[in-house]
Amino acid sequence: MNVRKFIASSQGEALRKVKELLGPDAILLSNRTTPAGVEIVAVSANDMEMMVSSGNRRMEARPDDDYTVHLSTSSPVPPPAARSAARESVPPMGSRPMPRIERPAAQAGAALPRQAEIIPAEVMDEIRSLRKMVEQHLAGFAWGEAARSEPVKTEILRQMLDAGFSPRLARDLLAGLPRDLGAAKALAWAKAAADRSLLTVDGKNDIIDRGGVYALVGPTGVGKTTTTAKLAARCVLRHGANKVAMVTTDGYRIGAHEQLKIYGRILGVSVYLVKDAEDLRQTLVSLAHKHMVLIDTIGMSQRDRMVEEQIAMFGCSGVGRLLLLAATGRGDTLDDVVRAYSGPDLSGCILSKVDEAASLASPLDVIIRHRLPLHYVSNGQRVPEDLHPPNRAYLLHRAFRDLPETSPHRLSGLEPRLVMASASGATVAGGHYD
Repeated sequence: MNVRKFIASSQGEALRKVKELLGPDAILLSNRTTPAGVEIVAVSANDMEMMVSSGNRRMEARPDDDYTVHLSTSSPVPPPAARSAARESVPPMGSRPMPRIERPAAQAGAALPRQAEIIPAEVMDEIRSLRKMVEQHLAGFAWGEAARSEPVKTEILRQMLDAGFSPRLARDLLAGLPRDLGAAKALAWAKAAADRSLLTVDGKNDIIDRGGVYALVGPTGVGKTTTTAKLAARCVLRHGANKVAMVTTDGYRIGAHEQLKIYGRILGVSVYLVKDAEDLRQTLVSLAHKHMVLIDTIGMSQRDRMVEEQIAMFGCSGVGRLLLLAATGRGDTLDDVVRAYSGPDLSGCILSKVDEAASLASPLDVIIRHRLPLHYVSNGQRVPEDLHPPNRAYLLHRAFRDLPETSPHRLSGLEPRLVMASASGATVAGGHYD
């Protein structure tokens, strides 16, 4: 297959080169921006058809070999003229001899039957790659058709992709969007759909009032120690310092225990250091009279094997876990974090670093898709002022805020189509995206 690469200063110039060399029916395989300009990889329609035809010819099954069936070991099959007369004297089924199947012997000098042709792995890989390209190309056509038939829905989808929502959640939220809505009402409808999908913990179920033992877990640098102090301060204000205790398992990081002890002295709350599961169990037994026990944990990468050990340790001690998610994280990274820290004792999440994030679409997207109850939102370092119950209207407003026209992260032209075409799980049905 003759695949060509075209590089030009603009998309229009690159497409003009494709049309001149490969014709108006050329198929675009990829389109991306490089330091040298716009790069388009394309193949002519004739080459594509030849490739598909070649793959089909290789996979054609050849006819099976003929077989001769004898009803007796001593008599050959009767000629066709004698078969009709023999039917009248056919013996009962029970008295018939068992059929004997013989494969015809190879004639002298005749070539043996050709073995089934095995398609090389390289050819199969090329066919699979070609199939994926064609599927993405068809998905791109579906996007163009959707843009013509449902322009409002397509524009809202573009805004959601610009904001940072995943293609999967954007498709799901907009699946039932009415066709007769204008742009403003359609955006409000999409926000309402996201609001219905977002799980937040209200004041009646606040963990500060319920009490219990909670461990704050998550990767390094998401604000676990500061958030532990904020929760402890809120609990002290409501129930008194003698009803609260703080525990840390972070005996590795320099100054981690001392930092929590400083918060403890300011709040009048006792701080305990535990080293292993048995030490944790004994400490929690001695603190059973406390209304709330908050455990600060060592930060670990979601790919660290110690995460599983930490989950098992808290599970054996009956500790509920609160996962801290940084609002500044990428969606795929946050997905990895949630998968690594998930489990039956995961009570929900706290969204930190909200004040540092340009958009809240990615973290809210992850929280919605994983069905995580959102307990608190942290937006600064002050204790306890910068910890708040989730304000749904504010969070969704921040998430759906459209990018300015001059933003380098804003999708334009064919780029939304390419994003949706390459998104995992994209399906095309009836010329529309689902």
